[in-house]
This record gives sequence, C-alpha cells and structure tokens, in this order.
Amino acid sequence: MCEDTYFINNGMGACVSMEENTRILVVDDNALLRLGLTETFNIEPGFEPVGQAANGSEALELVRKLKPDVVTMDYQMPGDNGIETTRKILAEFPHIKVVLLSVFDSEEDIFKAYTAGVRGYLTKKAGEVEEVIEAVQEVAKGGTYFPAAIAAKLEERKEKDDLTPREMEVLQLLAEGCSNKEIVDRLGISLPTVKLHIINLREKLNAADRTQAVVHAFKQGILHLNA
Repeated sequence: MCEDTYFINNGMGACVSMEENTRILVVDDNALLRLGLTETFNIEPGFEPVGQAANGSEALELVRKLKPDVVTMDYQMPGDNGIETTRKILAEFPHIKVVLLSVFDSEEDIFKAYTAGVRGYLTKKAGEVEEVIEAVQEVAKGGTYFPAAIAAKLEERKEKDDLTPREMEVLQLLAEGCSNKEIVDRLGISLPTVKLHIINLREKLNAADRTQAVVHAFKQGILHLNA
C-alpha cells in the first residue's frame, strides 16, 4: 500500500508520484486581467486556479472558503487595497503565500508590501505572464520572489527612518495645501509642534522646504494622488 497520499498505485504494485497542484486565487479589480491570469494558470501544469475576486472583501471571503495555497493580489482595488487585504488574510491564514502585482514600484510601496507579509512583488508594467508564473512557483515552494530592481529599492528603504503616524497626518494636510494654522486647528496640536513635525519631515524626506517634502513623498510612494 502507498503510505504517502501524494502517491498512487500504478496497477502493477508500484507507487507513482502524483504532485499536488498549487491552488491559486486571482485577485484583481480588472476583469480582463483576472480572466487572463486564471486562464494562464489553468493551462500551466502544476497549477489549479480555484477562484477570482474583484476586491479585498471578496478575496478574504474566498480565501476562507477555498483555502488557496497562493494568492496573486492586485495593489489598487476598491475598498481595502492589496496591502490591507494581505494583512487581513495572513492574520487568519499565515501559511498562505501572497504575490503582489502593482503599477507602483516606489521604495515605500514595496516596503509596505514586504512588511505586510507578501512573498513576491512584481510591477504590472514590467511583469510578463511568464514572470508571474515563475514567482508563484517560487513562493509555493516556500521561497520569495523580488526581482533585482525591486529588491534593491527594498534594501534602500529599510535603511530609512519611518514617518510617525502624526508626521503622516501632517504630511497629508500639507499635501492638501493646509497652512500651519489650519493644521493646528485640524489636529488640535500647538503651532510649535506643527513646525517641529515639518522640520522632521523635511529631514526624513531630504527636502529643502514643505513643498518639496510633499513632492518627494509622492515620488517615493508615501502619498498617492488617489489617496
């Protein structure tokens, strides 16, 4: 008798290896991309696409129901984005592997995804379908997949100081065009404290003034135009 459940009897008394397919959930708010990835995994040996989701809430619901091995996760989606959804999934199912597919390739976006627990990160503008397959194969085996350019940006970001939650609030208000007085009123803090936060933001973002701090924040992916 074959003791390993991944083996079957070949009819002649011998056990033949039958590798289990990697179960994949495809998450993307673009229906054509979802369909394309699903069809690709469907015809690729070793994969079993088990479902599709258009947003974070659908993804979490299907993960609970279908128990995939790997999730290919879109970054920008209605409601919870891919990073927030990844955190929720891994909080319940830490064994599931997530590969994030994003139009963003800034240090901050990559770092946020890494700290959320993704095992792979690919940019949609550069990532061909073959690379997505390679990434999923790698993470399914327990590895990680961060292309050289992505890995380099991640290492650079790890060396920088994080912005505090309060600094993020001040930065967001600066991006909205608020004056120091308006920030005082909005956050309920003193004017000297606001000025100190702006000084810290300028130092951390390597900016000459408040305007440049906002510009650098957008370039680095700390802020997004649709945020």
